[in-house]
Amino acid sequence: MKTTNNTILIAGGTSGIGLGLALRFHAAGNKVIVAGRRKDRLDAITAEHPGIEALVLDVADPASIADAYETVTRTHPELNVVVNMAGIMLPEDLHSPDFLATAESTVTTNLLGPIRVLAAFIPFLTMQQNPAIINVSSGLAFVPLPIAPTYSATKAAVHSFTESLRVQLADTPVQVIELVPPAVRTALMGQEDSEQAMPLQDFLDETTTLLRDEPEAKEILVENVKFLRFAEANGAYDNVLSLLSGH
Repeated sequence: MKTTNNTILIAGGTSGIGLGLALRFHAAGNKVIVAGRRKDRLDAITAEHPGIEALVLDVADPASIADAYETVTRTHPELNVVVNMAGIMLPEDLHSPDFLATAESTVTTNLLGPIRVLAAFIPFLTMQQNPAIINVSSGLAFVPLPIAPTYSATKAAVHSFTESLRVQLADTPVQVIELVPPAVRTALMGQEDSEQAMPLQDFLDETTTLLRDEPEAKEILVENVKFLRFAEANGAYDNVLSLLSGH
């Protein structure tokens, strides 16, 4: 994708990687609309970062997606990039059925959410100039973190769905990109200070460089995620799974 002069909607851009990307895209000369559930957080972002716009969007609510689509395509008919960032990650203990509520919420947000956003926006994007979709999966799509089984499963599903999406949209101008983060120092699973997680600014530096230098890329892979992404191909899957299991 081209990295400037776009109009970019980031679904799930109020914190962590999403907000970081929003600020980087904005600084690079793009119009950025940050979307999320919390209006107070959206108001704070627009106050702190003049030029960035905000949109209330709850990807777990189909009506909210419909309202957001109607609003943003009316106010920004030039919109040409949609980033699916929204996601939750919670630990689950599978010994008892108590994990089910967490699992259902995770599937609704992490998998149904992006699919519903795409269902709303794909027809619109196919008519735009230089359109792109960025779906955010995870290194855990390729080797699961056993303490977060449903999160890992939804990200594997996002990866698979994105592969099919790219094939089906090959007859359109829409570029389909998968962004595959490693563990990054954000509030997700309380990793802000984790020595095992990549510093957020380092991740953003490497990601934005890859987007700029590889405009035809299908996957954006920073170096820190490659041990997960290629674990099976490299014959290291069992060892990496053991590592993620804490064994």
